[in-house]
Amino acid sequence: MAEEMNVQVCIPAADPMPLPADPVPAMAYVPFQQWSDSLHAAERALDAGTLFPVLDKPFYGRRGGEPR
Repeated sequence: MAEEMNVQVCIPAADPMPLPADPVPAMAYVPFQQWSDSLHAAERALDAGTLFPVLDKPFYGRRGGEPR
């Protein structure tokens, strides 16, 4: 016999962030990643989440600033 599945559906009451009446399209610039001879060691790359030191950006947990 198959077990019953309890499925709950979440339907929002209202649109949480409606679009403005005249939205402006955005334009993004994403440069190509340049290969470099400087790479993190395997252990550091796993810790940092990237093999490339240039992409190793610290996260301070708040908007734009140095750690306290």
